Amino acid sequence: MKNLTEGNSGKLILQFAVPMLIGNVFQQMYNIIDSIVVGRYVGKEALAAVGASFPLIFMLVSFVIGISMGSTIMIAQYFGAKDLRNVKRTMDTMYVFLFFASIALTVLGILLSTPIFRLINLPDDVMPQAVTYFNIYLTGMVFFFGFNGISAVLRGLGDSKTPLYFLIISTIMNGILAVLFVGVFKWGVAGSAWATVIAQAGAFITGIIYLNRTHEIVQLKSWRLEFDRKLFKTSLKIGLPQGLQQTFVSIGMLAVIRFVNGFGTNAIAAYSVAGRIDSLAGMPAMNFAVALSTFVGQNLGANKPERVKQGLNATLNMSAALALATSIVVILLRKPLMLIFTSDQAVVELGAQYLIIVASAYLLFSTMFVVGGVMRGAGDTLIPMFISLLSLWLVRIPFTWFLSHKMGVTGIWWAIPISWAIGVTLSYLYYLKGNWRKKTVVRYSEINES
Repeated sequence: MKNLTEGNSGKLILQFAVPMLIGNVFQQMYNIIDSIVVGRYVGKEALAAVGASFPLIFMLVSFVIGISMGSTIMIAQYFGAKDLRNVKRTMDTMYVFLFFASIALTVLGILLSTPIFRLINLPDDVMPQAVTYFNIYLTGMVFFFGFNGISAVLRGLGDSKTPLYFLIISTIMNGILAVLFVGVFKWGVAGSAWATVIAQAGAFITGIIYLNRTHEIVQLKSWRLEFDRKLFKTSLKIGLPQGLQQTFVSIGMLAVIRFVNGFGTNAIAAYSVAGRIDSLAGMPAMNFAVALSTFVGQNLGANKPERVKQGLNATLNMSAALALATSIVVILLRKPLMLIFTSDQAVVELGAQYLIIVASAYLLFSTMFVVGGVMRGAGDTLIPMFISLLSLWLVRIPFTWFLSHKMGVTGIWWAIPISWAIGVTLSYLYYLKGNWRKKTVVRYSEINES
């Protein structure tokens, strides 16, 4: 557990963000390993199948993950206010919610997988493998949500290092099993999916063992979990806008995928691979934003609002430097990066085209996420939700439709930086307005006066 309310703001945020960044890179490696293994051992149809599955997986899990972020913000604020009793009760409530949500989503996802793939116009040569991969992946949802819940709790308490260690072990296990199941046993996309499920189960079980052997406050024992309806209602108030945002974003991404699917298997495979590279490139901004949210939550909870601006400025500087460096690397190495996943030249050319257009705008993406991190740390998730949905549904999707008709698949790529430009402008204007300062759940003075 790390106290972020005292000391140099930039240094604290960097120390907190780096382990989390490395951890999320390893978590992304699940998807990347799947794509590399099936792309090399099976073919571009399997690569497209794995890539087509992830937007659908994201759609199913995003609502629940978004809602659980409300609990993370509450944990950070209660911890900053030294209210350990409510820290524990909030954690318990989140664990119970995640367990039942994972069961419901597994059943729902398996029942709806084929109809949804047909709805997004997935080609017939990709469909069977996509359904197989997706359904097997869903059987590991309880492990996925369980480990993400543990990670969210530890981040709220200021500990971003411990989840990293579990993820490193789990990612190595996933890589070894994927090569074994796909490359040696020839199980195809099913082998890749089973490798991921087993690795996620390993991370979750390791996390439980760690929690139960450390401090009393973070123990996870099913027979001692306490569901608090009042705290859940509060976390729902904070997390619901984020959950809705994530859901509508994921539905929007499915709409974009439908446009991509219309250009055939090469375009789907290119979008899948370039998207994996893109997701890695965006990790620094997203993790700096999460670190800043925890920093803001703890400092507002401790009644130190003056440190928020210090933290934002430091985070913007660090994330901007990384974004520019990442843009240069990705643009220069775009074709070698694509060749890691596939040797199909048509796929490589389309993916390289995507990367040169989108990577040029990483600074916009970085700034948008970091500024949004301030509002979310304060507990103000409603306006950021509207900004995100507006930039997707009223900007990116219409531009995707229009430009794809005028420029072909390249138009889909150009719609991405256009939407980021609108999103960062609106986010910064709302930050300057300052209404987010009034949304905190708790202040340190309130706890100590009661």
